[in-house]
Amino acid sequence: MSVLSFLRLLVLSSLASLWLAGAGIAAPLVGTFLEKVPVGELVPGADAYGERQADVPVVPAIKDGKTIGYVFLTSDFVSTTGYSGKPIHTLVGIGPDAVLTGVRLVKHSEPIVLVGIPDAKIRAVTEKYAGLDLKKEAEDAGAAHDLDIISGATVTIMVIDDSIVRASLKVARALGLGGLADATAAKGPQKIIDADKREVRDWMELTGDGSVRRLSLDVGQINEAFDGLGDPKASARPEHGPDTDAYVDMYLALADVPSIGLSLLGEADYANLMKRLKDGDHAIAVMGRGRYSFKGSGYVRGGIFDRIQLIQNDVSVRFHDRQHVRIGSIAADGAPGFTEMDLFVIPASSGFDPAKDFRLQLLVQRRIGAIDKAFLTFDLGYDLPARYLKTIAPAAPANVASASGGSGSPALAASTDGDARQKLWMRIWQDRKIDIIVLGAALAVLTLVFFFQMQVTRHERFTFWFRIAFLVFTLVWLGWIENAQLSVVNVLAFFSSLTGEFSWDAFLMDPLVFLLWFAVAAALLFWGRGAFCGWLCPFGALQELTNRLAKLARIPQWELPWGLHERLWPIKYMIFLALFGLSLYSLDVAEHYAEVEPFKTAIILKFQRAWPYVAFVVVLLGIGLFVERFYCRYLCPLGAALAIPARLRMFNWLKRYRECGNPCQRCAKECMVQAIHPEGDINPNECLNCLHCQVLYQHDQKCPVCIKKAAKRRRFEIQTGLVKPEAGTDAPAPAE
Repeated sequence: MSVLSFLRLLVLSSLASLWLAGAGIAAPLVGTFLEKVPVGELVPGADAYGERQADVPVVPAIKDGKTIGYVFLTSDFVSTTGYSGKPIHTLVGIGPDAVLTGVRLVKHSEPIVLVGIPDAKIRAVTEKYAGLDLKKEAEDAGAAHDLDIISGATVTIMVIDDSIVRASLKVARALGLGGLADATAAKGPQKIIDADKREVRDWMELTGDGSVRRLSLDVGQINEAFDGLGDPKASARPEHGPDTDAYVDMYLALADVPSIGLSLLGEADYANLMKRLKDGDHAIAVMGRGRYSFKGSGYVRGGIFDRIQLIQNDVSVRFHDRQHVRIGSIAADGAPGFTEMDLFVIPASSGFDPAKDFRLQLLVQRRIGAIDKAFLTFDLGYDLPARYLKTIAPAAPANVASASGGSGSPALAASTDGDARQKLWMRIWQDRKIDIIVLGAALAVLTLVFFFQMQVTRHERFTFWFRIAFLVFTLVWLGWIENAQLSVVNVLAFFSSLTGEFSWDAFLMDPLVFLLWFAVAAALLFWGRGAFCGWLCPFGALQELTNRLAKLARIPQWELPWGLHERLWPIKYMIFLALFGLSLYSLDVAEHYAEVEPFKTAIILKFQRAWPYVAFVVVLLGIGLFVERFYCRYLCPLGAALAIPARLRMFNWLKRYRECGNPCQRCAKECMVQAIHPEGDINPNECLNCLHCQVLYQHDQKCPVCIKKAAKRRRFEIQTGLVKPEAGTDAPAPAE
């Protein structure tokens, strides 16, 4: 069997596997992590795990044949997505008295943790949750314990804390542990927002009846609260100024309630908000003034508002930048001036009920060292006035996991969860409609350029500046703004999913990455890997643009001898095969060693990492100042992964003359990645489709073949009298 036939068979079998796996429903993930932690560490005294229960994804902890506790995975019950966009998986043991008996962090992909803080420190924090009494947490809506935050990992710790407490309460109530009852069961008529009440009210009326709630703390109160922590470092750095100065002055309202929204936003902005909201979504308006910002600046870097979170019983919502809209001004008569006015969307998948009371928790931090901070939390409670509600018949009780929004597994009711997942990714796509349109337009333009490359490359100056502009777009918008950097980890995860429980939902959650992979798959059949590597890779764009600046600065360019250059090509293939082999053993291990890709440091985290990672990128970019696209040529495992299926390419678009390579070496000398062999053939595995060789192919001043053709044409025109020779010149002689 030929290599080409084998690759075709591999692709067909992969597609068949996709079709078969896509029809299945993934199981809860708790079973996949049990072998990592002995049962005795989660439930002391237990000697074996039992069989996972059919109705709730928990595993009994057995001692001498009897159940003495239960073990579960937090991501089977609640959303545990952190900074990385991936779930943080934590195994939790719980006793019959609803007290946690053991907690172990078993998997995470948090970049903040991986690069700046010892993993042991994070795990130590999670293990402290052993002994947490869920009966007290249920009475105090999950706030009966002190939050132990690590500076530099605020969001990560808060996500872990939230997931442990919320998931544990769900399990305890579902199993009836410690006398806790299922909070999701319907207990009579239910209330919903009355959409017919649309009266516009002034600020005094809104604050008077609780439509708008307030949290106010002055400087004196904040200093007193930090003194109460008992931390001398926190007390030694008090907030300066008069004690009566406003430190936090925050207001909260449920903005999708017609009367409240119309009063605060005005008719036009309220209409825009309602267009933005999907079925089941809600929105809060948060307004603030004073010294302390409820938004902070962390969301600019990480996309998560780490200072506020909404809490309602077992539901908690942490807001991302895509759930956020600024308010231009408050429309209500008599409203004070605010320095911050923002809307935050509460997704339907969270399980939030606007008819029930909830609270917005504000995290207040104080710097007590170069990197250390002290933290306090304050709650702003909210209970929507009854005047905005109407009563309806009770709905059927929901399954404990059906609306959990857990990021690691589906709900127990497969069809319900499948619908929820589909709605989730569809809602994400709808929310990112503008981004999708922008990327679609860019891909359409690039496709047209490739299809009509001979017409485009007739104009050397246009081709050059179009490429520079497109690379800037790829680096700035696609990479640094949208974080749509493809990675070899995507390839490894895809193949890993084929051998396990495959679901399209995980791949559809990021529309730009999904569209890019779809475009890359199509481009591999038409043009090879160069369509992505040469035009759509943000890190590749960064290398090429920095090299252009180096050339402007007259930094000498090194051209490696062909023999050495050709022998360095296989390095990237060996790196990819090594990572692929590791992924068959453990995807986690492969992801760790995939740090050979500098993409996360340079593009996703924008160099906000520990110095060894940044130094690695700087070295690569530094070499790239002298050897253009050094990383792409010799080290990139993603380029190698794309080059392998690119052997199925059906067309050869790049035109060549018989004279290319013998005797002319112009294209080979000017190829930025030396993808043209000395004999004139273009290596499709290495070509980045920059189209420079096609510019030269038609250049009547650089290509010897074109020069000869132009000379012949000129001579013919003179001989036939179509043109006259220029004064003082003879008819042109044939070019040598």
